[in-house]
Amino acid sequence: MRRIIQRLLVVAFSLGVFITQAQTNDPKAGEILEAMSKKYKAIPSFKATFTYTSENKSSGGKESYPGELTVKGNMFRLKMAGQEVINNGTTVWTYIRESNEVNISDSEPEDEEVSPAKIFNIYKKGYRYTFSGETKEKGVAFEEVELIPEKKNGQVSKVRFKVDKKDKSIKSVKLFEKNGNRSTYAITKFAASNIDDKLFAFDESQYKDVEVIDLRDK
Repeated sequence: MRRIIQRLLVVAFSLGVFITQAQTNDPKAGEILEAMSKKYKAIPSFKATFTYTSENKSSGGKESYPGELTVKGNMFRLKMAGQEVINNGTTVWTYIRESNEVNISDSEPEDEEVSPAKIFNIYKKGYRYTFSGETKEKGVAFEEVELIPEKKNGQVSKVRFKVDKKDKSIKSVKLFEKNGNRSTYAITKFAASNIDDKLFAFDESQYKDVEVIDLRDK
């Protein structure tokens, strides 16, 4: 379960500072991604539910888990697979339900290539992108854009965004790994919401007999 959370944090939701790559990127794909990014950046805080699906090529196995993500600015709270990850921009709490323990560490944005709080900016640094076509599901048209990492030493060979053609909302994000495995994050519900900053801190009183492991530099 911990590996799933780590993959979500380390691979799925990349962030970066905008750089122009017109000479290597598909203009149509760029228009779609910019419209999608603009839509979500205008929302100060939101809650989303999603389904994570993992497909293992070697075993042929397939697993799915529901998840919940709350974001406000650079703060986020992620719940999935028996774990909670809370980041207030300064401190990170990782709660593991099975062992009833919480690990506390410093938030180090400069060392984090990825953050759920910046999901909508994944394409802005370290990727080339192309438009791969349109699909329809239950009469709804979707545009698909594929992102190819510029660095070749990672485990992900490409990331595919499926975006609603009409309102530019994200339907799903799919990761293709070099070993043939696939990971999909399908958005099931999304809503803008007024969220109290208190949500982005671990409240020990709400977790009876929790073991606290402080990993921060003293």
